Amino acid sequence: MTNTPVSPFSCTYSSQIPELLQKLGCSLALSTYQAGKLIFLSPSGEDSLIQLPRNFEKPMGIAYDEETEKLALAGKKDVIVFRNSGELARTYPKAPGKFDSLFLPGITYHTGPLDLHDLSFGSENSLFAVNTLFSCIISLDSDNNFTPYWQPPQIDAMVSEDRCHLNGMAMENGKPRFASAFNQGNSMRSWKEEITTGGVIYDIESGETVVSNLAMPHSPRIFNNELYTLLSATGELIKVDSKAGKYEVIKKMNGFVRGMAYYKDYLFIGLSKLRKNSSSFGKLPFAEFANRSGIVVMHLPTASIAGEIIYQTSVDEIYDVCVLPDKIRPNILNTLTDDHYLGLKIPQGTFWGRTIDKD
Repeated sequence: MTNTPVSPFSCTYSSQIPELLQKLGCSLALSTYQAGKLIFLSPSGEDSLIQLPRNFEKPMGIAYDEETEKLALAGKKDVIVFRNSGELARTYPKAPGKFDSLFLPGITYHTGPLDLHDLSFGSENSLFAVNTLFSCIISLDSDNNFTPYWQPPQIDAMVSEDRCHLNGMAMENGKPRFASAFNQGNSMRSWKEEITTGGVIYDIESGETVVSNLAMPHSPRIFNNELYTLLSATGELIKVDSKAGKYEVIKKMNGFVRGMAYYKDYLFIGLSKLRKNSSSFGKLPFAEFANRSGIVVMHLPTASIAGEIIYQTSVDEIYDVCVLPDKIRPNILNTLTDDHYLGLKIPQGTFWGRTIDKD
């Protein structure tokens, strides 16, 4: 009996997921540094999903600003900010009339290899990122590779040692409010000594630790004025009471959870497989349960699972998940080919340029 090969990026999904995305009027963006892709997942009617994967070098954190319709992506050595144009999408030469939005590269911040994790737009067009290598949250501008914004209180030097594996931030009122890390260490990669038990959430304003002894916290987010985060090592979504210094488990899922977005009462949570050859994660006790990658969709008010998207091929590890509101068929162009140079946007309008023949 001959096995039929499975095509790249094949996935299965609950039958209600396409209809849900269609009714919500949104698409999803997910980053997978393992596959080197940013993937758009969109409803194709109410019965099926359609994907658009684009190549990027180690894509990590995704940020989206709904007001300006700008999308930012953290990569291995840079952060690219994309601007959307519905007009250029509709006239896209390779598929006119197919897309309702098109994200074109606008600005690139050449940060260097900082091991950037979470990324978020702030107030007044600011852009913040978690600089894991230097154990700090940074802002991005045209004057420096990065400008330190905040460090955990125990970090006593600006050095490239990934001391506590600072990885996530939750935004409030246009600036970082809480941060997640794997421990409170102050020496090179000290977090590896207590990888599943030393996690913390910091209050950035006070510098104090809100909760501790967490199992690999990732993706802290504020939804409806409540602080949530994911515990990757236990597969749990928790709600943190920052004033009381405690938390409650909202939902336990089977798998390594990381990457989370919220839209109209629904949470979209990333699932990753753990690599058996990973020096950090492969031999951990929970590794055998982290055998699926994809997205879990949860109705937050009831903490009920609305469905799943599970990859069969190509995607093993997901870092971030982002919702693109009012985008049913988005497109994005990377900087690896010259196509993005031809989409021109000026104050008076948009048009597609032409390549110039060499002499």
